[in-house]
Amino acid sequence: MSQYITMQPDSWDFFDKIYCISLDTRTDRREHARQQFAEVGLLDRVEFVIVAKHPENPEQGIFDSHMHCLNRGLAAKARNILIFEDDILFQRFNPDVLRSACHNMGLVGNWNALFLGCITDGSGKTGQKNLVNITYRCLAHAYALNRSFAQKIAMEMWDNIPFDELLRRHNQDFYALYPMCAFQWPASSDNRTLVIDRIRRICGGLPFIQKANEFYQNHKVILQFFAFFLLLAVALLAFKAL
Repeated sequence: MSQYITMQPDSWDFFDKIYCISLDTRTDRREHARQQFAEVGLLDRVEFVIVAKHPENPEQGIFDSHMHCLNRGLAAKARNILIFEDDILFQRFNPDVLRSACHNMGLVGNWNALFLGCITDGSGKTGQKNLVNITYRCLAHAYALNRSFAQKIAMEMWDNIPFDELLRRHNQDFYALYPMCAFQWPASSDNRTLVIDRIRRICGGLPFIQKANEFYQNHKVILQFFAFFLLLAVALLAFKAL
């Protein structure tokens, strides 16, 4: 993003506490995250939560860090808690879209989580602008939980289940901003294997993968019809060639 966006004061007011998890050794990521937050008018509101890398299990370290943020938000009496990871990358951000989605959260009834970016296994219309109902799959780099659901999640203890898998197992009343605006900066990871990083880069990086997933899930029926007729056309051409 090349220019700062002038924000209206209520764009982020839906979230009472906002945290960003950052490893103590990754000053480069914190500087990048600060630049990203400044560009969307959030720098003065986000609290960096500096953590040490888990000595034995990176996934447990991630789990503990997210739980720490949730408990801090709950202790602060927050109603809605927004959590980022320090590899945050904002693209397609529009303050009006965020404001509309947050307003419409109050019109959909019960909700547990709102994702600004993630990978999904399904996405459906809510009847409300800029807001879709999702079947969550993975990635927890930009999400908000309401107080009651945060209390439920915060009660969970580490049991060799990664944090995003824990969220997936509670997959109910999950929503996402549409279009999503939060992605993961394609920097090297401390918490995932080099093989996974390499595969993601070959596939275009996480921002591309997330956008492709979002496009597919929101246009699945049309794309499946197109694929069906394409295969049918190929089959007919092959039949005529016999």
